[in-house]
Amino acid sequence: MELRKRVKLSKLKHHFGLSQDAPAKGRCSSNMMWGAERANASHEGKREVCLLGGSGACSGSCILPQWPWRQCVSMAAGLLLAGLLALTQAWCVNAIHENLLWFSQLTEVEREISFRTECGLYYSYYKQMLQAPSIQEGLSDLIHDNLTESKRTINLLQRMNIYQEVFLSVLYRLLPIQAYLEPVYFYIYTVFSLQAVYVIALYLTAWLLSGSWLAGTLTGIWYILNRVDTTRVEFTISLRENWSLPFLALQVTAITCYLRPQLTALQQKVMVWLMYVTTFCFCLTWQFNQFILLVQALIIYTLDCVDFLTTTQVTTMYLVQVSSLLSVWLLQFCNSMILGSLVLSFIVAALFIRHCQSGLKTGGLLVRLGKLLLHSTMVLLLTFTINYLAKKALQLRSDEHIFKFIKSKFALGPTRDFDANLYLCEEAFGLLPLDTLERLAGTLLLYPYTLTLLLLSGMLAVAALQNLRPKAGSAEERKGAGAVAFRPDVAYNLLHTLFYGLLAFSTMRMKYIWTGHMCAVAAYGVCGKELWTLLLNALSCNTKVLLRLVRYAVPLLMIGCLYYKFWPKLMEELSELREFYDPDTVELMTWISTKTPKRAVFAGSMQLLAGIKLCTGRVLTNHPHYEDKDLRERTKQVYQVYARQSPEEVYDIMRAIGADYVVLENSICYERRHRRGCRLRDLLDLANGHIMDGAGDNDPDLLAASHPRFCEAIKTDTAAYTALFTRTFQNKTFHVYRVKKKRKKSAKSSSEPSATQ
Repeated sequence: MELRKRVKLSKLKHHFGLSQDAPAKGRCSSNMMWGAERANASHEGKREVCLLGGSGACSGSCILPQWPWRQCVSMAAGLLLAGLLALTQAWCVNAIHENLLWFSQLTEVEREISFRTECGLYYSYYKQMLQAPSIQEGLSDLIHDNLTESKRTINLLQRMNIYQEVFLSVLYRLLPIQAYLEPVYFYIYTVFSLQAVYVIALYLTAWLLSGSWLAGTLTGIWYILNRVDTTRVEFTISLRENWSLPFLALQVTAITCYLRPQLTALQQKVMVWLMYVTTFCFCLTWQFNQFILLVQALIIYTLDCVDFLTTTQVTTMYLVQVSSLLSVWLLQFCNSMILGSLVLSFIVAALFIRHCQSGLKTGGLLVRLGKLLLHSTMVLLLTFTINYLAKKALQLRSDEHIFKFIKSKFALGPTRDFDANLYLCEEAFGLLPLDTLERLAGTLLLYPYTLTLLLLSGMLAVAALQNLRPKAGSAEERKGAGAVAFRPDVAYNLLHTLFYGLLAFSTMRMKYIWTGHMCAVAAYGVCGKELWTLLLNALSCNTKVLLRLVRYAVPLLMIGCLYYKFWPKLMEELSELREFYDPDTVELMTWISTKTPKRAVFAGSMQLLAGIKLCTGRVLTNHPHYEDKDLRERTKQVYQVYARQSPEEVYDIMRAIGADYVVLENSICYERRHRRGCRLRDLLDLANGHIMDGAGDNDPDLLAASHPRFCEAIKTDTAAYTALFTRTFQNKTFHVYRVKKKRKKSAKSSSEPSATQ
């Protein structure tokens, strides 16, 4: 048997954290700047268009009615490499997942425990659907669920984004694969396959921008080598972002293609439908879709303000977002959180104000800047007004914890709020660590990305100022007037990486949206004609031969360098063998499954309860899906077991929520992972107005608690606690207490001495 290292799963996160263009013919080129002859060309539909490669009929990888043999070879080679890189990424994450856990040798309960925190909760619904007698009964159980939250019946399809689990469970039932593939492998292979889709989407985006599939190849290689910072799918398989981000990348590819000049009417319609389908899939699979789409709507708004997009393009892209969100709203049984989202309010406000201000894009430079300032102010005011009225009408409070977190993060509000501090104290919601940039620089990604970003930003600013200056006639009337324009597809991708980069720097968890697209932008800078043309012109040595040489030689040299430096490291990482080892949790789950009633209700930490639901099917009091006001309040009440509360207060809480058992974790009660002020017990003390444990300053208005910490005091087995709670299980990590059905009469009087312990 292979010798493997034994590691706790909770420690695993610290371990990770081509054919070129054919020769140009005649006057064809794909420059960053071109004359205004491109205006309205997309609407004329009189030329065949390259969907991959540079614009016009002269790209080396055009889709033409009759392909020259060289173009056929180029296209085939590019697509083949895209497939190979995609398969490589899927194989790598699968191999790492297997090597980290020795997943194939785990028992069923160990496999299920490996789905930690909210991942276990989501996977439990896939398991529940498969165990249901029929698809119809499984769906009915999800719509009328009374297992996820005790004493409540909720519609899981409305509350959570779990349609992917429903779809996979139905697909597994229908396909004749039950004899060959276990359900858990069908699930994880699907998620790993989406990583292949992600790589293909980034590959195509880089290819579209640069006109060379060498850019796509470099993008794929960078994505794989920077896996620590581009994905965490190997140890958070069920996380919603692992389902949704591949569709977001496909949507960016569709937008990039849609914004290319000279598309035929049919090609435009195809791209619009692709944008809708990918946006819909993205929104359906992640509850934070509205915030990501809000950033995208701001990008579209910015491009519209400085004349990089036509009115038709702006309206179409807004309507794609709206129609996708409304489609998800219908599928989620009219989820009010979608109707009350900021992005819908913003789009309605932007379209309404734009329609009312017909003279927005007229006048001199200063006049236009003043109009834009006024226009933006009106849009923002109307956005917040619509959003406020919508939330009041819908009585929506599901997402208020996110805005509390944002206010607290930027010191715009109080910092004692339990929900806000719960996010603020997690590393994933902190600022982007500087070691991330060091790793990205180590793979040669950061340097070309930064240079590309600086050059493109300067060129974008110049083009924006030129667009804002007074011109003779409208944009449509300036055809042939020689006005300089910036490629709209490049402009969109530039603002996309800028806006989501800022989001990533502010919140580390959001870096996975940024780093993948970062690879495509950097590869475009290395392989595109535009930036090399600019640099060679600055050196006064721009010739066709030299341009072609550097465009192909530099990326090939970089690929060779990356292969030489990182291939041995990748092979070493893939050969490192570890083993899942968490005997205390296995013992707990086994005991719950065999020694407690099937309808028993368990209270405890959100993370542990998700695993209890998956492994045992018992009823929960709370869970990690935090997008519900009532659930957040209940979670805070359940967590009083780690606060300084009397046994009577905790007992009353447990009885009110119907808990039969409460699970206490030593890792929380005696937590050392977080600094003082960020431990869960500290957050509870602050919220309750109590002085925190340990040496350090306390706010002057905090008071000393009149009771000992419950999770510590209950282990003393004094009469005040044994009268209300009975210890039924314990090991080195967990202590389980049964909540007695009736409080003994002497419990209250006997609790008086313990209050001073």
